[in-house]
Amino acid sequence: MMRIAVASDHRGYQVKSKILTQIQELGHEPIDLGPDSPESVDYPDFAAMVAGAVSRREADRGILICGTGMGMSIVANKFCGVRAVPCHDDLTAEMSRRHNDANVLCLSADLLGERLVTRMVELWLTTEFEGGRHARRLEKISQFEYQNGCPLPTPRTPPATN
Repeated sequence: MMRIAVASDHRGYQVKSKILTQIQELGHEPIDLGPDSPESVDYPDFAAMVAGAVSRREADRGILICGTGMGMSIVANKFCGVRAVPCHDDLTAEMSRRHNDANVLCLSADLLGERLVTRMVELWLTTEFEGGRHARRLEKISQFEYQNGCPLPTPRTPPATN
């Protein structure tokens, strides 16, 4: 089970509600970081909440929804350890996990249909990172982050089980 932080702007509010339900149905814990209504909001505030939760490892992954997914991606990638990707189809959702170990999925509320979003979220949550040559490349990204003031990542400790 993963903890998935989810937020949107006003344009993605309805899509967010459906994704929260889907995450729970897939056996994961959704964390709703807003907004609480479809009233107009500024997307950077909500992208920062999700990216911060992922960066601090309070959430395993995050999903952000705005008009195009691009603005959310720009903000989220300002946070240490976040690899946010705007995806637009099954292939980009799958490959973002398989090759890039993306930990924040950014979606468009305006350009994607409901069935496609549902498929993409499921693919993104179930696809594993391949490692291998891709792990070497992610290590280079971590080194760039470190050179620019981010701490080196530490391995995530799984929660204790009884």
